[in-house]
Amino acid sequence: MSDEPDQPPARRHVLPGVLLRSAIAASAGFLLYLSGPPRTLWWLAPIAFAALALVVYGRRTRAGFGYGLWFGLGYMVPLLAWTGVFVGPVAWLPLSAAEGLLVALSGAALAVVMRLPAWPVWGALLWVAGEVLRWLFPFGGFPWGNIAFTQPDGIYLPLASVAGTPLIAFAVTLTGFGAAALIRRVVVDRKRTVREVLAPALATVLPVAAAFGALPLVGTDANDGTAVVAIVQGNVPRAGLDFNSQRRAVLDNHVERTERLARDVAAGREEQPDLVIWPENSSDIDPYRNADAWAGIERAARAIDAPIAVGSVLIGDDDLPRNTMLLWDPERGPVEQYTKRKLQPFGETMPWRSFFRIFTSTVDRAGRFVPGDKPVVFSMANAKVGLATCYEVAFNDVVRESAEGTNLLAVPTNNATFGHSEMTYQQLAMDRVRAVEHGRTVVVSATSGVSAFVRPDGSVSQATGMFTDAAPVERVALRSTTTLSDRLGSSPEWVMALAGLAALATAIVTRRRARTK
Repeated sequence: MSDEPDQPPARRHVLPGVLLRSAIAASAGFLLYLSGPPRTLWWLAPIAFAALALVVYGRRTRAGFGYGLWFGLGYMVPLLAWTGVFVGPVAWLPLSAAEGLLVALSGAALAVVMRLPAWPVWGALLWVAGEVLRWLFPFGGFPWGNIAFTQPDGIYLPLASVAGTPLIAFAVTLTGFGAAALIRRVVVDRKRTVREVLAPALATVLPVAAAFGALPLVGTDANDGTAVVAIVQGNVPRAGLDFNSQRRAVLDNHVERTERLARDVAAGREEQPDLVIWPENSSDIDPYRNADAWAGIERAARAIDAPIAVGSVLIGDDDLPRNTMLLWDPERGPVEQYTKRKLQPFGETMPWRSFFRIFTSTVDRAGRFVPGDKPVVFSMANAKVGLATCYEVAFNDVVRESAEGTNLLAVPTNNATFGHSEMTYQQLAMDRVRAVEHGRTVVVSATSGVSAFVRPDGSVSQATGMFTDAAPVERVALRSTTTLSDRLGSSPEWVMALAGLAALATAIVTRRRARTK
């Protein structure tokens, strides 16, 4: 899709040029950040990648790494600011730097494959490979910055039903890289015939056409019936990690708000719910160890006369906590439980705790939670509810496993830890992508907002404000359809990643052979 790029320019006035390109790369990364929620500027994402490609094109591998690093920092530093809200910059900045370095590897790889024909395709595939790497590393994987999560309001969203988040990332980056190749072809190389511009033009527009073609695959029909679902957002006395010291007040808020909803149902102001979803950490008091907590939850369940998914912290025999969802039946009490499998670093756990403690003792505010090891489906009335607790919704494999054998997805979450930051909106974006990816209604229940009902097409039908008590009720579609994305599983991201790495290896071998001639 382009000719062999020009060799690096003569080294006159190198520093001003490097500084300018670095500033453009960092600004492009910031554009990528601006493309995501709570903003609806999704179209900035391909522009950001076009700008990055124009900066990297024709540069050496180490320059690609450097400009990729600036791009990664421009994106990750503002995106992940919420990680330092209550632990401080000792969490936020090292994590942003680590993620930025991983993005820099993608920048270096992009500079290498730009020497190949059809480089926008190989560059987009390598970007997917970079996301796979961030899914695995560091700290057990941190895929929060995946490109798909910037696109819940964008035209690329239907692609999630075809091959999940990797296909959206491929489409967005291919559009941007194709646009960069087209700009170079027309403006720099002055090649403007149809034949000369056809390939980069196709790289720019085909991902958009594919997204529109995927629209018929996004189903919203209630093929497994409907259910009336209530979300209870009890709110917290105040934000922050110290909300745990207020855990009795948080539990009482959720009990009281559920009882108030029951009175509204009795008065005919709300429809009787078939099931109720409480947030993560709505009962940070272990009800098995505390009779008052048990009595409060039991009173709420009997008042609303429906099963409740209760976010609770259970203490194991090792005296360590588990972040658990309890299925609480109004007559039988707790009958099932799911323990969160992916724990959020710098919150529920503290990576390299002893190392970071050298710099600040605030790291000890992070928890010592023990992860679960399997998905669990809650049978609640006629709904089979899969659970992805808070941070887990960022992980493709965890949500895919949670969606299997279900007709409804629930994402209980606790955003109080991160105050009024953008974290809750970023997470809601993930919920919307997951709704399309798995063809399910997604019920998001937060302690302090934003709680929401997300339709299977990714649109939000109801949403609460932040740090307010609320109990929205809605009749939602239950869907048991298996999407193409679910049938394909993890194979698309691995195939795309391996194809990108194969192109990278080809470019390296080709370059070495050319040098030895």
